[in-house]
This record gives sequence, C-alpha cells and structure tokens, in this order.
Amino acid sequence: MNNCGVEPIGSTFAKVSTLNSIDLSSPDVEKNVFLLKQACFDSGFFYVVNHGIAQDFMDEVFTQSRNFFNLPLKDKMNLLRNEKHRGYTPMLDELLDPVNQVHGDFKEGYYIGVEVPEDDPEAEKPFYGPNLWPSEELVPGWRTTMEKFHQQALDVARAVARIIALALDLDADFFDKPEMLGKPIATLRLLHYDGEKSDPSNGIYGAGAHSDYGLITLLATDDVMGLQICRDRDTNTQTWEYVEPLKGAFVVNLGDMLERWSNCIFKSTLHRVLVNGQERYSIAYFVEPSHDCIVECLPTCTSESNPPRFPPILCHTYLSQRYGDTHVNLSTYNSSNKT
Repeated sequence: MNNCGVEPIGSTFAKVSTLNSIDLSSPDVEKNVFLLKQACFDSGFFYVVNHGIAQDFMDEVFTQSRNFFNLPLKDKMNLLRNEKHRGYTPMLDELLDPVNQVHGDFKEGYYIGVEVPEDDPEAEKPFYGPNLWPSEELVPGWRTTMEKFHQQALDVARAVARIIALALDLDADFFDKPEMLGKPIATLRLLHYDGEKSDPSNGIYGAGAHSDYGLITLLATDDVMGLQICRDRDTNTQTWEYVEPLKGAFVVNLGDMLERWSNCIFKSTLHRVLVNGQERYSIAYFVEPSHDCIVECLPTCTSESNPPRFPPILCHTYLSQRYGDTHVNLSTYNSSNKT
C-alpha cells in the first residue's frame, strides 16, 4: 500500500475498503458467482485477478500512457476529442458532480473506442467511428500497444459479464449476443491526475462523485491511492472508503445500465477520486452494449411485487444524455487551442 494513501485530504478521512476477488482462472464457477453476487449486493465493486493480461504488457500500457501525457499541451490539443468521443480530454473538461464541484475534474484523459473505419455505414452512428491516434513519430508504438490492450480488456470484460449473467439467473452467454457485447461500445480511457491536491470542503476533486454509465468498468491503477467508493449514497450522511490498488488486478464496478437491467437488484455505486498531491495514472475500460441495444428490465429481475422501475431506453440515447451532461461542449474550444 502507498503510505500516503490514507492521509486525510481537506477535512475528509476514509478507511480502506475490503473487496472480494474474482479469479478468472479458477474452475470453480459457483464460487466466482457467489463472490460476485455478494460484491454486487454489498459495494458494487470487486477485484478481478488472473485475468490473462500479462503484467509486463500492463506495465507497457502505463509507460505509453505516461509518454503521451508528458507531451506538450499543444501536441495533445491537436488530438482534442471529437463528437465521436475519441481523443484527448484536457484538465477540467469533465464535470462529474456539479452540485459539489467548483469546476471540472483535475484530470486529463484520452478516449479510444472500437475502431470503425470512416467508410463503414456503422460509423454514422454517434459512438462508432475511427479513432484519433498520435503519430508514430510523436509516440512510437503507441497505437499498437493501445489496440492490443483494447482487445484483451474486452475479452476480460466478456468473461466477467458471463459471471454476472449467471449471478442474475440468466444463461452464461446472455450478454454475448450481437446486440449487446457482440458489437459493444467499449471505450478505453487513459487518465492522468497531475497532483493538484483535492479539497472536498472547497469543491476541488481529482474526479467528482459519480456512477458509471454502462454495463461494467474495468480499472487498472498505479500504486497511488485515490479511488473512493460510497456504499450509502442514498443516506443523508455519506461514508467514503478508499479502494486499495492491487498489483496485476482490475478493480471492476457496475454501471448504471446494469442497475437498470437488474431493476436495482445490483446497484451502480457512487465513487470519486481524491488526489493527495502526487501524480496518479489509471486506465479505465468502460463497457456498454451495442449502439441500438434496448436496455430494459431483465425477466429474472421483476415480479408482481417488484415491477420494472425504469422504462426501456436505447443504449446510444442514454449515453448521449450522460456525456452531454458531464463534458464541456466542444464549441468552447476555439481553434487557437489546437495550434
């Protein structure tokens, strides 16, 4: 554990949470289903270990992430995110908790989606299209590394989704359907927190309190503590707990779409990032179903006494609403920012 991780930040002090670990190499499927279901009822967060992505390669992804974020701002702004949510997001671009934050998050990021060629008819849809890539001269080997990680992380996500399906009394391959994770909106997001110290009492956060939008999120972190979760979001007094970085593991959390699918049996958990003055890097992989998937209450999650709580909604409609609510409008970045 990083010994700076549990210091009070501003007026906030949080304990370290205890999370279940799901071992993807284990032949004991029933145990994994039990541990996952327990985690989903409890915190909505759990570790995934022995997921098949080599540690040496994970280290390379972090190295390449640092290489990009160490570039001059001018070079990064030349790759500013587009309307397809591909590319660079500057500091303060994202505002996740407008009620409590005085400005956007003190983090910068980079979005990489599933690659869809520009001449493919699918590229006309809001969250599909070609990625933005830094040149090979600017960051050698970057695209190759990120494309490989994107595919490997998707394999991990699909394996986790099969356990989730079993935990919801569905067939293991329920989320493998073409309209779900057969053609997903899967987004790799590299994140860098520059060390600006968080101060919740004054509305300053590395990342404001929020829940994720989709099915699940896989998160790999460096060894700097920062992620906090809140198990009691609906109470007047919220208690925050740190999630300890675990070498070689993904921290996995449930998203809002899974909450809708499960009729709130599994809940999407509020979380945030507090920065203690140290730089911090993390790699998030957000997994949503296909663009045209209808997210509606699962048949195993409703009954006469527990009717569906949410109306059906198209995946891309829901995502567009959430991205629009939390990101700076691209029109605010004038052309001088990119030159």
